[in-house]
Amino acid sequence: MHELALVTAILSAVEEVHQKERGKIRKIRVHLGELQGLDREVIREHLEAGLKEMGIGAGYELVEEEASFRCRRCGRLWNLRELELSSEVREYIHFLPEAVYAYVRCPSCGTHDYEIAGGRGARVSFVLEG
Repeated sequence: MHELALVTAILSAVEEVHQKERGKIRKIRVHLGELQGLDREVIREHLEAGLKEMGIGAGYELVEEEASFRCRRCGRLWNLRELELSSEVREYIHFLPEAVYAYVRCPSCGTHDYEIAGGRGARVSFVLEG
């Protein structure tokens, strides 16, 4: 379960910022890329437990970042909602986001020459007091 490894990394970043900023964290934002297909409830459960154990009372929010793509050939920008993908293909992409290149083409020009513009991986940002 890679959600647990992700939460461990998030908590490590929270601890580092907490110490560096002398406890001034007001809110923790965890941005979760749609391509990863992470289980938000597992993340929420482990994040709450970890923050409680660390004694950090900051609030947090999980923000889903929509997957988007930009064609290098024609410049089209699109997202996964525009595509009809089977649940099997979506699962492949969940475990290996780069698999998207094998199953998805630009809806305008049909090329595989595009980049993942957003919604991949996870990142953490902080809102600090004062």
